[in-house]
Amino acid sequence: MKSIDAVQEALADQAYVCGRALATVVFLSLRLGRPLFLEGEAGTGKTEIAKAIAAALGRRLIRLQCYEGLDAAAAVYEWNFAAQMVAIRAAEAQGSADKDLLQNSLFSGDFLIERPLLQAMRPDPAGAPVLLIDEIDRTDEPFEAFLLEALSDFQVTIPELGTIAAPEPPIVILTSNRTREVHDALKRRCLYHWVDYPDFDREIEILQARAPEAAETLSREIVAFVQKLRTEDLFKRPGVAETIDWAKCLLALDVIDLSPQVISDTLGAILKYQDDIARIDGSEAKRLLDEVKAELAPA
Repeated sequence: MKSIDAVQEALADQAYVCGRALATVVFLSLRLGRPLFLEGEAGTGKTEIAKAIAAALGRRLIRLQCYEGLDAAAAVYEWNFAAQMVAIRAAEAQGSADKDLLQNSLFSGDFLIERPLLQAMRPDPAGAPVLLIDEIDRTDEPFEAFLLEALSDFQVTIPELGTIAAPEPPIVILTSNRTREVHDALKRRCLYHWVDYPDFDREIEILQARAPEAAETLSREIVAFVQKLRTEDLFKRPGVAETIDWAKCLLALDVIDLSPQVISDTLGAILKYQDDIARIDGSEAKRLLDEVKAELAPA
């Protein structure tokens, strides 16, 4: 991707619509070989951009899904203990006495289970893979500290095998839903971008790219209603992912126009907490829909 415009076009070919600011930071990340740190509300397209970049470049996507308690062993490698035990028993049954040879055999690549970080360090004929470290805010500070070294040198150390360095650094994308602050030391190693909710026109473009079969009138009603919901006092505001899901649900039901009954029947596609559904369902949904239809009505 030789320019910012080329990045936007390549992502658009993968049905990912983004603004120039996001395309610029993606271009710089690719050109400079710097990790890209994307932060923002859930459902705003942070994970999807990693998939779109991998598809656009024809690279393998390797995803490390973060969670509380994730440690280096689960992220880098594990030994296949079950297979090692089988090998030990087979050696005992055959009367093999060379313990050093057996030990070297047990801690070789044949019994190594590669996890995402180690996989990303391996050479690939198609080029360096895209490494997605998803929802880094779910992990803890010790894992962040481990990542500092791994992302600085693009290498990992396995005590039994030594240091494994990437022949070509992977394209690294980290995402965070900001459930907690990620340490500044990790952010300093990355290019940063806040992925916000799109404006009305941009969200229409996204919906047309992801659900092109939706009629323009229905698409505008869907986007306008979801954007109205985001101004309400909700526990979890719907993201772009929910906009797309809702549109596909409405299409599956052959809906051609929003109504209070349709909204009531399908609120679970856009709101994921019962308190939010109870707050919007009924008269509140009708009020919001009336506002939407009034705003979209031709002057």
